[in-house]
Amino acid sequence: MRPVVVQLSASLDAAANRAAVGRVLDAVDPAQRPDVVLLPEATMADFGRHDTDLRPLAEPLDGPFVELLLRQARRLGTTVVAGMFEATDDLPFNTLVAAGPDGDLVATYRKIHLYDSFGYRESERLAAGEVEPVTVPIGDEVLGLMTCYDLRFPELARGLVDRGTDVLAVPAAWVAGERKLDHWRTLLAARAIENTVGVVAAAQCGRGYTGHSTILDASGVVLAEAGDEPAVLTADLDPEALRATRETNPSLANRRMGATGVRP
Repeated sequence: MRPVVVQLSASLDAAANRAAVGRVLDAVDPAQRPDVVLLPEATMADFGRHDTDLRPLAEPLDGPFVELLLRQARRLGTTVVAGMFEATDDLPFNTLVAAGPDGDLVATYRKIHLYDSFGYRESERLAAGEVEPVTVPIGDEVLGLMTCYDLRFPELARGLVDRGTDVLAVPAAWVAGERKLDHWRTLLAARAIENTVGVVAAAQCGRGYTGHSTILDASGVVLAEAGDEPAVLTADLDPEALRATRETNPSLANRRMGATGVRP
């Protein structure tokens, strides 16, 4: 799998964000044959202040942000995944949308674990999604979707792996703070190592976010990492290397607790 990972800084201006996303995706060369382009959580519009009402910013799944992703996915002939606030009759969902290479919406994942931590209350502004792991087929491989704070819950990653996931996708707006970058790096590596899967993480940067989007292989080796400025990363995640890692470290096959549905 060849991911392209986009690190950017979104604002509360949805039109400006769409223009910025359009420029970044226009610069992706289809000749590179990316299998997936991953953008951060809240790319459609940022969270703003802790008390910003997100309902006026939210859009439906047939709104202009998703339309942009569908159009770009069709142009690139690849899957594009990005985060948005999805409109409802009440609080919005924090949603990842996956636009397929044919220009169709192939999956939506509504964030399960809301960031009620470190003095923040995401649940006051957003609704939690159903507890159901969501995967996206990418050719012969499977991408598993997680959002930001989900990274701190290993049971979700394991549930995705039990549904055949080869690579975990983690769009995020990881809030900066004491040791938060250490947490980010450690948890990304842990999810890769304990599940023997690749991990691709697209993070927001600027305005109090950590940045450091990262691509890791199934043994937890960092193949590419951004700093704290806008960036575009790419690296090849070799399925043969994943299989070799699982032969060397067959921890999934050796499980004795909750081992269901794991592919060989």
